[in-house]
Amino acid sequence: MASSFTATVTAWYAANARDLPWRAPGVSAWGVLVSEVMLQQTPATRVIPSWEQWLARWPTPAALAADSPGEAVRAWGRLGYPRRALRLHEAAVAIVDRHGGAVPADVDELRALPGIGSYTAAAVATFGFGARQAVLDTNVRRVYARAFDGVADARTSAPTTAEREAALARVPAASPAVHSVAVMELGALVCTARAPACERCPVSSTCAWFRAGRPGGGRARPVQAYAGTDRQVRGRLLAVLRAATGAVDRPELDAVWDDDAQRERALAGLLADGLVQSAGPGRYRLPA
Repeated sequence: MASSFTATVTAWYAANARDLPWRAPGVSAWGVLVSEVMLQQTPATRVIPSWEQWLARWPTPAALAADSPGEAVRAWGRLGYPRRALRLHEAAVAIVDRHGGAVPADVDELRALPGIGSYTAAAVATFGFGARQAVLDTNVRRVYARAFDGVADARTSAPTTAEREAALARVPAASPAVHSVAVMELGALVCTARAPACERCPVSSTCAWFRAGRPGGGRARPVQAYAGTDRQVRGRLLAVLRAATGAVDRPELDAVWDDDAQRERALAGLLADGLVQSAGPGRYRLPA
């Protein structure tokens, strides 16, 4: 079934794939790595302009490593979860120090980079170098769970060894990157968590979950609240610092949020995370 599944899904992908810049021919492994970090918990439509601007400014790991981590945080803008910018800068420094500025192709070496987990390492190896790896994001895991296991979604929060082995067995030796991105796209556009469009799914006729009557239904992950949270306060504080050319006086930060205790907590968290540095009494800046 795996070979027919691949043929069907890749044919569907050829006709329905979104035009995303990091999928273009000739994109470097560094471009793939940047896209994978940016796409974590962020929709592709929001990532596109940031990815393009980032690669125009820092086309190589060495270019980013030579700049300050604060500039990475500034350029991250409103993508959210700005610690990803710091991790990407740290990864660039490590790539320069350990690999002469070239993104490594080996999965273990990729996983050893700061902030790079199993999924991202497999994705970079696959999409950046054409390696045959099991690329298991939430979309791929859901498609496989439904098509092959007959359940609504993956059974565990993180892939098990058995799940990884089963997934890898489905990846063909020829064009593994096309297979992986096609399954990923199917999960993003058709086999969604909340409202799967089984009526237009290319593999519905062989999908174990669909043939069983879709037991358990499609379930979406709960959407995290943002308004009024510490995340919102952190975002406002960082926005002031990103807009400044140098250090910012404390009153400028105090003006962004009325709740003193929450603002203090948010600022303390930014300092602890390394996203903000003290620049002297009552003054703050992005990391140098």
